[in-house]
This record gives sequence, structure tokens and C-alpha cells, in this order.
Amino acid sequence: MKKAVAIVMMLALLPLAACTQYHTEGAVTGGAVGGVAGALLDHKNPWRGGVIGAALGAVLGATIADISYRASREAYTTGRPVEYRTEDGRGVYRAEPLDYDARTRCRKIHERVWEDGRLVKDQVREVCESTRYERGY
Repeated sequence: MKKAVAIVMMLALLPLAACTQYHTEGAVTGGAVGGVAGALLDHKNPWRGGVIGAALGAVLGATIADISYRASREAYTTGRPVEYRTEDGRGVYRAEPLDYDARTRCRKIHERVWEDGRLVKDQVREVCESTRYERGY
């Protein structure tokens, strides 16, 4: 039984090997939040709720991280603001390019996410061409 559970866990975690750092962070955060929420909501069997919540949260977290990653790269390459909206208009993601550092070949991107008109995420991320160049000693 332990061997079967270990194999299932390895197969479930296999897609994370091909993810970027942002996807992994989003999946881990979403999985943790979803697991706690699922355990709290399933009163009859908190373990079942936690596992289902963690799986759904991980997928949702990785998806949101992917949208954020793509939009910030697009804002970096075009030098113009990028905005994504959900079909129903309740969710909005906006990435605005800020200053560019020619020495490191990086640009700061201001990311904001709104849900139902409420700002839920406001951060500045640094996006670089391919590798970041810094002087070091």
C-alpha cells in the first residue's frame, strides 16, 4: 500500500519538474491555501477535503502564476502595459513596465490583480532578458 501511495505521489509531482520558479511558487501557495480551506470546509472527512482542496488550489495557483509570468514577459518585451480580463469581467490582471536597467538588462514590472473591483495583489517584479548580469567580486 505504501508503495502504491509513493508511486501516485511521484506521478502527481512529476509535472512540477517542468515548471518555472513562478509556477512552483504559485502551485505550492495555492495547494497550501486550498488544503487548509478544504480541510475546514469538509466537516465529515477533513482529510478528504484537504487533499481535494490542495489539488485544486495547486492547479489554480499554477494557472494564476502562468498568467502573471506571461503578462510580465509580454510587458517587458513590448514596453507597454498588458491587461488580461476574465470573460465575466470580475478578474483583472494588469502589468505595467517601469524603468529599464541597461547594465543588468532587466526591467521592473508593476503587477496588479483585481477581483470584483477589489485590489488583491500589488507588487513590483523584476524581469530580465535571459540572464541577469551584475558585477561581482
